[in-house]
Amino acid sequence: MSRQNILSGSPWEDKMGYCRAVRIGNIIEVAGTVAIVDGEKVKADDAFAQTNNIIERIEKVLQEAGAGLSDVVRTRIFTTDVSLFDEIARAHGTYFRDVKPTTSIYEISKLVAPEYLIEIEFTAIVQ
Repeated sequence: MSRQNILSGSPWEDKMGYCRAVRIGNIIEVAGTVAIVDGEKVKADDAFAQTNNIIERIEKVLQEAGAGLSDVVRTRIFTTDVSLFDEIARAHGTYFRDVKPTTSIYEISKLVAPEYLIEIEFTAIVQ
């Protein structure tokens, strides 16, 4: 099977030796992704906006890999504050209410920078 690496242009990809997503056959794995916090539309204290930003950006990555959000079978959500669950769930549900991938949410002590409240990994299978 051939392997397709999808790069996002992040400087971390070369520094750390990874890519945003990998497709092998009909399986697509998407790396943990945080929001682009711009301080206006996406703020460091807005879990709903961060979750939306992540999913919107990953939708484009999936399209590049020949898939869509309807192909997502699993999400893994990491948050620095599980009390934000309702806001995270509301945003996640906006995109996945009908798809209903399996999901997990984990509270962790911190992410790579303090402005990030959420990081999400995705698995998609193209049928």
